[in-house]
Amino acid sequence: MSDLRNRMPLIDAFKAVASQMIVLHHLAFYGPMSDWMHQVAPGLVSWFSQDARMAVQVFLVISGFLAVRGLAPQGVLLATQPLALLGKRYANIAMPYVVSLLVAMVCTWLASQWMDHTSLPGEPEFTQFLAHALLLHSVMGIDSLSAGVWYVAIDFQLFALMLALLWLGQRLGAAGKAGGAGGAGLAGSVVARSLVLVVGVASLYFFNRDAGWDNWALYFFGAYTLGALAWWMSQRPVRGWQVAAVLALVLAALAVDFRERIALALAVALVLGVAQHRGWLYNWPDSPVLAYLGRISYGVFLMNFPVSLVVNAAFTRFAPPNVWVQSAGVLLAWVACVGAGALFFHTVEQPLRRWSARPQSLQRPRVLVGVWLLLATILTAWE
Repeated sequence: MSDLRNRMPLIDAFKAVASQMIVLHHLAFYGPMSDWMHQVAPGLVSWFSQDARMAVQVFLVISGFLAVRGLAPQGVLLATQPLALLGKRYANIAMPYVVSLLVAMVCTWLASQWMDHTSLPGEPEFTQFLAHALLLHSVMGIDSLSAGVWYVAIDFQLFALMLALLWLGQRLGAAGKAGGAGGAGLAGSVVARSLVLVVGVASLYFFNRDAGWDNWALYFFGAYTLGALAWWMSQRPVRGWQVAAVLALVLAALAVDFRERIALALAVALVLGVAQHRGWLYNWPDSPVLAYLGRISYGVFLMNFPVSLVVNAAFTRFAPPNVWVQSAGVLLAWVACVGAGALFFHTVEQPLRRWSARPQSLQRPRVLVGVWLLLATILTAWE
């Protein structure tokens, strides 16, 4: 979204804060420096280690909100070639992600020269790298090359599932309505949104309550659906009973099994929906710092773990084993992670985005999907 008129400062602010929470979670959870800092601030480090990871829910809700905004703002799928759109989506998120994997492997090797710690990923193999590049490492049970990259695979799964439901809803609506294009479109919108709601509710009541599903989109689709509903329900005159019905469904799911992550997702969705409905989604908060941190959040997300490994290793090898020195290393690692994310954004993510936006690039994204399916089949058979 390079056009400043299309920037959403509130979403940038959410992404800025959530990405920093993920960085601090990784710094508190991985590496020997966190053990030193735990002696200084045990409660704070424990909270970041265990609870800050819930910031992922913010990204899930925002992703669902933006997905339907682009795919079906009124519930009717705009894309005439869904498979091509899926290929473009894969390319847009996978190209910088693959570059970050290469950086992560180099950082892991460098860190391993200075320390021996359980946070270090194992020596990478080609099939392991290929599984990551195809976004299949989690579902195949393959060890991760970097912390947090599971989310990239989940994001792609969620987008694919949303796209499939919208496409299916449109087809079912067209098949069941013979009253012309307008009637078919309206029916398709109703069916598509109903399908999304049904699968989202199934996620909240069943899949999200079973950790065995946490490598699949269905586990997270409830939060993703809340984001989608926040967009849809803010695009037309709001009917009180509809909002009340959705709230009742989510609150009942929390009553059945209270999950803080779902409560957070609901809160974020409500804020986004109200902001869109009231019209201040596009002009508040007016903070250049938050706006910039939001823009670079994907780069920060991809780069923070490998950079933090190197800083941890450097302090383990070269700094004195002093609680204050090592704790200062955590703060330095935080700054380094943000700086590396900014550098990655400007030198990798932005150039790749500009390249993929050129008319002559990715002219056949369906071919990309075909290649992905072929490689995935080969990898699955190999493993």
